[in-house]
Amino acid sequence: MEITEIRISLRDEGKLKAFATVTFDNEFVIRGLRIISSRNGFFISMPSRKRKDGSYHDIAHPINNSARKRIEDAVMEAYENELRTKSDVSRISQNMEIGEP
Repeated sequence: MEITEIRISLRDEGKLKAFATVTFDNEFVIRGLRIISSRNGFFISMPSRKRKDGSYHDIAHPINNSARKRIEDAVMEAYENELRTKSDVSRISQNMEIGEP
């Protein structure tokens, strides 16, 4: 399966940094992936549901490590691109406010 689209929705809610939506082969979509900040860097949390006992279980997830790595790498690249884009827009906006070209 090929990843054909990744959409990032930036957040700044504690450790939660963004949500991601991943589309495969322009035919199948998984929503609700989370980009989480931790002491060891960032990690991708798959969509999950809380059980009655308080634990969480993944709703959708890769079944092998190579698929997980491909998804995580692609989502992190999209997240970093979104951060750069947001930073560029912020710089342009600030320059316009102070009258620079």
